[in-house]
Amino acid sequence: MDTELGNLEDKVKQLADLCRHLRNDNRNLRLALLQATQENQHLIQKLAGTKERVATILAKLPEDML
Repeated sequence: MDTELGNLEDKVKQLADLCRHLRNDNRNLRLALLQATQENQHLIQKLAGTKERVATILAKLPEDML
């Protein structure tokens, strides 16, 4: 009986450790996702600005250069 309880206690500890590990992984993944999303938004804004500048430059070129 003591052996069974000891085995059960070990398994519960392993499960608790696994839950902690998964919780930490989940938190890290959420942070990484947030950072990637923010970087993506920054790049989208940067791309939009670049498109506007290129469109402005193209609009200033004479027709025969296009």
